[in-house]
Amino acid sequence: MSSNNPNPPETTPVEEEDILLSGDDETTPEVPSAEEAGSEVNLYDFRRPARLSKDRKRSLEAIYGILSKAFEGWLRGRVRDPMTLDLQSVDEVTYGEFILDLPSPCASFIVDETRGTGHQGVINFGQELASFFIDRLLGGAGQPALFERSLTPTERLLVRIVAERVTAQLADAWRDYVEMDLSISGFESIPEMMQVANSEDPVLVATLMVSTGEMTSPLTLCLPVAALEKFFLSTSGRKHPVTQGNPEERIEERKNVEGTLRSARISIEARFKEVSLTLRELAAIKPGHILKTGLSTDAELFIHVAGQKRFVGAPGKLGGHLAALVKSETEVEPDDAIQPGRGGL
Repeated sequence: MSSNNPNPPETTPVEEEDILLSGDDETTPEVPSAEEAGSEVNLYDFRRPARLSKDRKRSLEAIYGILSKAFEGWLRGRVRDPMTLDLQSVDEVTYGEFILDLPSPCASFIVDETRGTGHQGVINFGQELASFFIDRLLGGAGQPALFERSLTPTERLLVRIVAERVTAQLADAWRDYVEMDLSISGFESIPEMMQVANSEDPVLVATLMVSTGEMTSPLTLCLPVAALEKFFLSTSGRKHPVTQGNPEERIEERKNVEGTLRSARISIEARFKEVSLTLRELAAIKPGHILKTGLSTDAELFIHVAGQKRFVGAPGKLGGHLAALVKSETEVEPDDAIQPGRGGL
């Protein structure tokens, strides 16, 4: 005789484990794939989570973008080869993570901040980039053989020429935000031997990709976040925040700003009107040749302040020096280039 039991049979814990492991449970929810979710899925690196806000990162990209273009112009003139520099990334990581990413052997120069802070940074050249600079500075064709070894003392001196230029332009790029005096204090080819900071200290790492011909190699710049504290603590990242305080403090701040502005050095140039020459006349110029400008002896000149035309003047002498007499202000562009050969100078 069979009994009708309205309740379903209970499963034992062992049977429940078998169902979960086999994946046969009909109540298991389906997880959509990344393709099905589309734009709602954002990749997140748990090993290196983002430490910089979007606004702060845009400011940093602008700073290092200016640096890359300025250094690119210097490199083209120095090595006489077409070169491009592109900012690949700028991130805040720990010093230990930065060291782990360096190859061994490396070509790293240690940079000191000489304003008494004791902070240090690192400028690292990729092996291909260091080999390229050594070859070009020694008169090679720019196609060196890549060597997997540390640089010799002579090779370090050659690459140091480029490293010193990077150091100067790095300080210039940060000048509007943080005042730094940087100088190279050493070289290291073994990453683990660089005792620049503690492994857990945060550092700002910017990677520039240098390309010329078939060669592409990184240039990595590492600065401690502690040295850039003013930039990271300010709300806007600018060097001079809005003045706050009582009226006396604001008056004192205004005097300081005015003093800084009055002591700023601005370039002033005195230029005559443009003179046009034919290519035939230009090719015929030799030492001792007198170039006719077509300008009269009392021709006016234009005085440019910081690259902008501001005044009309006249040439003259003051004591034993050439001088320019300011006659009037002007916002009118100089007339079209005059043709030479009409007498005068």
